Amino acid sequence: MSTCLVTGAAGFIGSHLSSRLLDGGWNVIGVDGFTDTYDPSEKLARAAALSRHRRFRLVAGDLVDAPLESLLRGTEVIFHLAGRPGVRPSFRQGRLYHHDNVEASARLVSAAQGAASVRRIVYASSSSLYGNAPVPFSETAPVAPISPYGRTKLMAEKAILGANSIGLETVALRYFTVYGPDQRPDLALRRFAEAALRGAHLHVLGDGTQSRDFTYVDDIVEATVLAASAPVAGMAVNVGGGSRVSLLEAIEMLQRLVGRNVRVRHEPVARGDVRHTEADLTRARELLGFRPQVVFADGYAEEVAWVRGRLRGRAVSIARTSADSGLSKAA
Repeated sequence: MSTCLVTGAAGFIGSHLSSRLLDGGWNVIGVDGFTDTYDPSEKLARAAALSRHRRFRLVAGDLVDAPLESLLRGTEVIFHLAGRPGVRPSFRQGRLYHHDNVEASARLVSAAQGAASVRRIVYASSSSLYGNAPVPFSETAPVAPISPYGRTKLMAEKAILGANSIGLETVALRYFTVYGPDQRPDLALRRFAEAALRGAHLHVLGDGTQSRDFTYVDDIVEATVLAASAPVAGMAVNVGGGSRVSLLEAIEMLQRLVGRNVRVRHEPVARGDVRHTEADLTRARELLGFRPQVVFADGYAEEVAWVRGRLRGRAVSIARTSADSGLSKAA
């Protein structure tokens, strides 16, 4: 059985990827810093679920000072998904973004270059590198990120692709807005679903006509696994969902999924948010053999169902706690 290292293994995408790799027979070493970019309890719950698998080993720590030499001994592939996400916070937390995205990636690359067993690094890059370029975004087009987040992802991508050599192959996958069950709580689709199911207002930044190439998490995982052995190295590859959906269109779908109209409050466009994203998937099809399988309507239905179940589970938990403390409404 092959051994791989997954950084950011307790994250939204990293946990799905780790689970898929375990199902495929890999031994998985998962590293995660459990940072407070969102509620760490969600990451801890994912890590606990993965740790029940006998071929999964969890290491908690920062890549900048983690014992990478020993972790990489016998490891063949590194799936590097760790990093500090989010465009808007990056304008006020630039130092943290540089540490988590640039310094961590540089140290990982250096350690991989010194590890005889490591043959490939698959890096989770971002569509944020393109900024407000004309759509669809092609990997051959100039990159011009408009946020500190995008700039740190570009710096990390350059370091990783620059390390490509005969002994160490590297590939960067530029992910386009990943969604699905277990999505991060700070992302729009989950926030919209939670608000709609609670009967609260949806807070939309801008007029809602901005659009994204939403990519279902299972499709992202499939492309990432393919990249571990595909005949591609030293280059970036877009991974998108295959279509562009506006926020207003997503809200219309959400209304049908929850069975009622939702209330929307429009707020100013956030600094660093691009207007539209859309992936040119030519390179992904030709080099990875990747084609997205999940259309947005089906994928969002799965996410909304997951959010509904999560909210019901939370309500049960709160009800039990109130009853136990004598503070239930019946009292």
